[in-house]
Order: sequence, then structure tokens, then C-alpha cells
Amino acid sequence: MSADDTGVDSWRVTLPCTRAEAEAIDAADDLAIDAVLMTSEEVEDDREHWRLDAYVEDRPSPEMLAALKALVPSAAGVEPVVTPLGAEDWVAMSQAGLEPIREGRFVVHTSAHPTPAPEGGRAFLIDAGQAFGTGHHATTAGCLAMLEGLSAQAVTNAIDLGTGTGLLAFAARHLWPAARVTATDIDPAAILVTRENMATNDVADIALIVADGALSPEITAAAPYDLVIANILAGPLISMAPEVAAIAAPRAAIVLAGLLETQREQVVAAFAACGCTLEAVDRRGDWTILRLTAGATRHVPGAPIDPRGRDGWALDL
Repeated sequence: MSADDTGVDSWRVTLPCTRAEAEAIDAADDLAIDAVLMTSEEVEDDREHWRLDAYVEDRPSPEMLAALKALVPSAAGVEPVVTPLGAEDWVAMSQAGLEPIREGRFVVHTSAHPTPAPEGGRAFLIDAGQAFGTGHHATTAGCLAMLEGLSAQAVTNAIDLGTGTGLLAFAARHLWPAARVTATDIDPAAILVTRENMATNDVADIALIVADGALSPEITAAAPYDLVIANILAGPLISMAPEVAAIAAPRAAIVLAGLLETQREQVVAAFAACGCTLEAVDRRGDWTILRLTAGATRHVPGAPIDPRGRDGWALDL
């Protein structure tokens, strides 16, 4: 640290980006960048005006700045804004603007905004970090609303595919306390975050599995599920439709999110081809949350599912 860096505890690098670039950053498994990356909307429901903030412990090197700029090609001609941060907790600073989210009986808050649960409801402390799903994104909040709407339905076996922070699995555990609940994610770090959040929120009895999609033997052995939640991205949802439908019990509820309204028809068509019927739509700005019902008989894929072939999907935007 140079003399000019005296009193500087960490650094923030800020660049403009598009929503598509923000989604790609959020969805990436390992960007090999030693920084905490956070994306946010600058203008609500505007796909062009988003922002990337990278928090690092040391003054960012030219190589670090180049790696960050490579994540956001739309900002090719923009100089990163590099801000030295004092001895404050910069993770808390990054969360200071995240106001509590209220959806039905649920409240989701960060450490910066402790909030009590509503009467008969449940508050979850979910700090922003390296996993998606703090409740502050429209898709996650919309999934909470969809689950709330299903609360009168009997659920004995629920699974949250791509759990992120664990929030939706926690909501399922609260709504159906006697059910078996499983949370999975392709990213081992997300499962670690979920385990930590379980301890923080005094949530118990959720099975945690690191898995790509729904083909893991641990997942299929516990099928069928009468509630399947998948808040990921439209492309993976489309390619995973046969395996998701295959683990769903007859007439199971399937909650899907992470898709734009422009992608709805393709996602619905992929699941309709597996016998699923669209029941409800919750549109929040450009984002759409779907609730479907599985077919009257359990879906059997017409051919074995090869996970290596799931990346061949394409979207018409």
C-alpha cells in the first residue's frame, strides 16, 4: 500500500453495463476475479442502464481493471470509476441501499436494515454476497409471492433447483413445516452460503445438494416432488424442462423464474411439451414468474437425457 493509500481499507470499481451483461455475471460459475461483484439497475426496467460494482481489498491493478472491463463490453469506451473506501465495512456499505422486501407473510432484510416479521409471518436475514437470491430481485420476490399463493396446497416433498442463498427453500420450509425440503445448486459456494444462512435464520431440516440440474442420483432417488422451484435463467429452464418434469409428481406445482417476458412463450412451450400446463403468471416489469401444473401422469422423457447436450438451446428475444 502506498503512502497515498493511508487509511484506505478497500476499493470499489464501478462500470456501466447492460442487463444482459449483468445476468451473465450473476449466472457465471467462476469468473476468476478476486473481487465481490454486484450488479444493480440504474434505471428501473431499463435494459441498457445497469451498473457493475466490484469490491476489492487492494488498489485494483491495470490487469484487474482490464478483466472487469472485459465483463461489460458495452462499456468499452468508458473509464472505470475507482473509489477508495475507508475503514468502514464495505460489504455493509454495498447493502446499505437494500431496503427490506415485503411479500405476503415474508420479510427479507439485510444486516443494515433489521426488520421484524409481520404477525404470523417470517423474516429472513439474507445479506448480499456471492450467491444470487437476496429477495431484492423481482424474480426472487415474485417467487415468494407465488409460494404464498400455494400455501393452501398440500406439499410433502419440495425442491428448490438453483437455490442461490437458500431463500426460496426457507420460504417452503416455513409454509410447509412437515414437508421434506431439498435445496440444490451447481455452485458449491452457493450451498455453503445457504448452509450459513440456515444457521443465521434458525432454519433446519433442508437437504443441501451440489448438482447440475435435476439429474443427480440424490435428486432422482427422492423424487417425485409435489413442488418444484427453479429460479435460474430462461435458457437452462428450457433445456432442463424434460428432467424437471420427470422429477415432478402428477399434478405437482412448478414455479419457474429468471426469465424475461419476451422469453415466456419459449419456456412455456418447453414445459408444455412435457405435459405441463400454465396456471398463473406474475409479471414484474420485464421479468416474469410462472406457475405450472405437471401432467396427470408422471412424465417419462422419450430418450435418455444427456446433460452434455443441454447447452444447445437458443432463445428468440
